Amino acid sequence: MPTPQIRIKALEDVLNRAPRFVDPPSQKISEYFGAHVFGEDAMRMFLTEDAWYAVRQAIQHGERIDRKLADQVASGMKEWASTKGATHYTHWFQPLTGLSAEKHDAFFEPIGGGRSIERFDGSMLVQQEPDASSFPSGGIRNTFEARGYTAWDPGSPAFVIGRTLCIPTIFISYTGEALDYKMPLLRAIRAIDEAATAVAQYFDKDVTKVIATLGWEQEYFLIDKALYYARPDIMMTGRALFGHIPAKGQQLEDHYFGSIPDRVRAFMREFETEALMLGIPVKTRHNEVAPNQFECAPVFEEMNLAVDHNVLLMDIMEKVAQRHDFRVLLHEKPYAGVNGSGKHNNWSLATNTGVNLLKPARTPKENIRFLTFFVNTIAAIHRHADVLRASIASAGNDHRLGANEAPPAIISAFIGEHLSALLDGLEKNIKGAMSPDRKTELKLDIGRIPPVMLDNTDRNRTSPFAFTGNKFEFRAVGSSANCAGAMTVLNTIVAAQLREFKREVDALIAKGAKKDEAILRVIRDLIVRSKAIRFEGNGYGEEWVREAAKRGLSNIKDTPRALDVWSRKETMKLFADMGVLSPVETEARHEIELHSYTLKVQIESRVAGDLARNHIVPVAIAYQNRLIENVKGLREVLGAEKAKKATVTQVALIEEMSERISAVIQLVHDMTEARKKANNLEDAREKALAYCDQVKPFLDRIRYQADKLELLVDDELWPLPKMRELLFTR
Repeated sequence: MPTPQIRIKALEDVLNRAPRFVDPPSQKISEYFGAHVFGEDAMRMFLTEDAWYAVRQAIQHGERIDRKLADQVASGMKEWASTKGATHYTHWFQPLTGLSAEKHDAFFEPIGGGRSIERFDGSMLVQQEPDASSFPSGGIRNTFEARGYTAWDPGSPAFVIGRTLCIPTIFISYTGEALDYKMPLLRAIRAIDEAATAVAQYFDKDVTKVIATLGWEQEYFLIDKALYYARPDIMMTGRALFGHIPAKGQQLEDHYFGSIPDRVRAFMREFETEALMLGIPVKTRHNEVAPNQFECAPVFEEMNLAVDHNVLLMDIMEKVAQRHDFRVLLHEKPYAGVNGSGKHNNWSLATNTGVNLLKPARTPKENIRFLTFFVNTIAAIHRHADVLRASIASAGNDHRLGANEAPPAIISAFIGEHLSALLDGLEKNIKGAMSPDRKTELKLDIGRIPPVMLDNTDRNRTSPFAFTGNKFEFRAVGSSANCAGAMTVLNTIVAAQLREFKREVDALIAKGAKKDEAILRVIRDLIVRSKAIRFEGNGYGEEWVREAAKRGLSNIKDTPRALDVWSRKETMKLFADMGVLSPVETEARHEIELHSYTLKVQIESRVAGDLARNHIVPVAIAYQNRLIENVKGLREVLGAEKAKKATVTQVALIEEMSERISAVIQLVHDMTEARKKANNLEDAREKALAYCDQVKPFLDRIRYQADKLELLVDDELWPLPKMRELLFTR
């Protein structure tokens, strides 16, 4: 089928779609929530008391499970999964591809004589993976030493999808290095637990554990699968490399929180049902700002579980979407000219006693505790802003950050006018040793912090890191990202800051200062030191760029340069000291992320060159030939003199098309040559920079010329579904 006809056929298919509503198992979500999860109720039913207790201790205290008990756990897990129809199992892990990975094995085991048994024991909770070198490893794994291991993470319960028991696992090399997102996250969670618990005990000795919590918001675009397959660029790269901005986009602001289209609502209902049965507490759904853009969000959870749930949800969304003839676009910027997609990470800390450490309370003591964790978080962001920026760096996110729809690449913290005034007051009023009266006065002022501050000020959507009343919202995370990357960094830097805070407070106490006075004096010092990171204004404005430069804040706009921080000695020391990443693991991740960036830009460049030369240029030439024949025909009919006047428009159009066709062909050639030069570079950073500075700019130049040709060529001939069709056809 000729390419233009594929576009027409795709549009016909879309117009004939009808919603496919699937009824949930029950009208009450509570009756099927977690039905496919080997959670506490299932464990109580299928495990012995000893095995159940061992799993609980492993979850709560990180204790090892004895081999005999592991066999009991595995047996109970298999029996439960069998009741759900499972015939296979897989270790479900998160390698540094950004996606989940799985290899299915049957419970079935031949035992000779034409007989077989269903087998699953404790040894299968830890298993050797056949080829760890096939996953990104930054040189940790070589082909000749390809082994790697996956091991069950008891903190994330097993679940059943289809007929497969999925066991969440860590992924490590034969020599013990982390090869995934989960292992560093677990280490960072342990680090923040230890550091935050030690500080929380200043205020409550009953606190024995601090839990990092996460509530993510997943933004995404939907596109009909027929249109998806008619756009090779979207299919191969996740975004439209070509397409003139339509007359109507999002400028009327009529999509956000609007009525959800029936087809989309049917899709949402089904993927939410599947998510809920897998224990993912999805609660919110709505239209986002851009046409055909949407969002879903769950209730916050313990961080490790929340990260697993987000990775799992992205997979579920894609599978369910295809059943509804949709494809999900998780690229940070699938379409030029409209809002991209992010994944806001709402982070907080909770104690085992049920206290949110980032929530203002009712008494001076409680609010000093709040200020302690609040100010230390801001101080951590200020001190390690470049590391935080690197944690959200990717080829996709480069298109989104700073595009007046997402936070700028400058890391800053918005806390609201009330808390800003409070911190400014503390900075002014805490000086040296304090009299009893002065301490009492300060405590009274601190005690007046309103317990509910969610709506006291604008949330400031232009800030990458915003306090929203009882949590910090990290708004710069990209929609396709694994939350673990950003959360590993955030937990680590806050843990390091809390550890240093305790050392400083303890040192003052040792010199004779009272505990409250010591805490307030260190808080005051942190307020002064981190003041530059606080910004309440418009992050989209050029004034902020200039102001940030005056304050000494970084503004790193591309991924290769943002990743440089990983090679700094102080960064390696930070992660090594906190027990999160060894220097070898840090170096490996730096190389992996550079390589990933290079490959993504490389793929986009190749796809753009192919589409330009083999789809757009031939169609433009065909239409140009049609115009030439029209001019020739008019000259034959009208004669040279009359035809000259009658064909002015056509000739001008032919000339413009010739110029733009030539420009496209030349630009594709130059881009290919730049790519060849970049490919000859061996150093990962140099190659990434070459793709960033020498190859990537050609994409916009080629697009400009191609998009102009789109306006010139007959609509019926244009081969690619247009932006208006992608955004508004559903």
